[in-house]
Amino acid sequence: QLQLVESGGGLVQPGGSLRLSCAASGDTLNLYNIGWFRQAPGKERVGFGCITGSDGTTYYVDSVKGRFTISRDNAKNTVYLQMNSLKPEDTAVYYCAAGTYVCYGRPGDFWGQGTQVTVSS
Repeated sequence: QLQLVESGGGLVQPGGSLRLSCAASGDTLNLYNIGWFRQAPGKERVGFGCITGSDGTTYYVDSVKGRFTISRDNAKNTVYLQMNSLKPEDTAVYYCAAGTYVCYGRPGDFWGQGTQVTVSS
């Protein structure tokens, strides 16, 4: 069974950058669509980007487009989320998830435990 573990979260100043990792075990990551979701305090968890398993195509919502980049390293069985120009409103717990419909923002079948990202001066 696929297991996902996120890492790389932390505290960063506005305008700064972070790179999150989503490492997989138990199966080959590129067999799955991988979505990134985030949950801000007091809000629902929402998807904002994904990478397809078939050909590595990436999709982003407008609020992160141009600032966030999703990539995949098949040799390391890991998906990355590079976040640049971070804003306080990006503060959230970030999750990666694997599933057929994650690129539609729908919940995945497999989830990581989440990693906290805090953007604050």
